Amino acid sequence: MEEKGTANGKTSQELAAEGQKHLEDTVEAAFQILSSMNDELCNPALWSASQSSNGEDAPDSSHHMEMGGGALDEARLRYKSAVASLRAVLAAIPNSQKGKPQDPMDSTAEQVGTERLEERIVELRKELANKNKHLKLLIDQLRNLVTDLSTWQSPCSV
Repeated sequence: MEEKGTANGKTSQELAAEGQKHLEDTVEAAFQILSSMNDELCNPALWSASQSSNGEDAPDSSHHMEMGGGALDEARLRYKSAVASLRAVLAAIPNSQKGKPQDPMDSTAEQVGTERLEERIVELRKELANKNKHLKLLIDQLRNLVTDLSTWQSPCSV
């Protein structure tokens, strides 16, 4: 199952940007679905319109769908479309990386960036270990201070 239509000549970065747009569209459509459902659920007129005293709700339920269903159906269609587009982009990303040779400059820059990040991790770990030692020392000093204060405040019995 090849997604040439989506991945045709696009770099991973271009696909990532396109994917981000589709993800934003998906979230926006999902929010619109929830908003439409909330509008319908918060409208008591729609509740009573769908119920009748005889238990027959066929005519009123069609009225209910006409009033609130349009926005909800539109949001559902937008959501389905955005999800389908997002899936196509996600499927195309591995294909875009397989289809073209790796640029040595990109891999070198990536490797340098990775090495810098690893060095930074080592530095941060050392810094964290030093701060933990310092914190332990401060906690011990505080404990001693509390012990001294409680000793000074205790009544002396002679």
